[in-house]
Amino acid sequence: MMISRRTLILLLTAFSVSMILGAWAFQYIGGYPPCKLCYYQRYPHWGAAGFGILALLFSGVALPYLAALAAATTGAIGVFHSGVERGLWEGPSTCTSGSIENLSADELFNQIMTAPMVRCDEIPWEMLGLTMANLNAIFSLGAAILWLYAARMRT
Repeated sequence: MMISRRTLILLLTAFSVSMILGAWAFQYIGGYPPCKLCYYQRYPHWGAAGFGILALLFSGVALPYLAALAAATTGAIGVFHSGVERGLWEGPSTCTSGSIENLSADELFNQIMTAPMVRCDEIPWEMLGLTMANLNAIFSLGAAILWLYAARMRT
């Protein structure tokens, strides 16, 4: 039995939503604050999910291709982050967030002292030797291939 294009698009959209929910679960339930590269991996999932929803509502040919691009982008960032974690190459020089404009010295000090130090080159969690960045890279690149398949399906 062949899966329909609509069903595949629905599953791939659900995949990106579940990746975001999983990241939030690790962050807010598991107590694993994300680093800068972790955040960068989330944004393309929002794009893929959005393009997926639009593809379900409108039968445009370009939408699954755009979702494939978004999934491939988060997968590529995951590959880069994996290399940073394994010490294969340097990551961003800073893993900080937020603007410090309009903050008093006391507010800035409190922000620095209460912010969790999250480095992009440290591995906070592993399963069977695979990190969250590794898993995102593998699953997202697989999803990108499936998005391309969905884009080429006619029904």
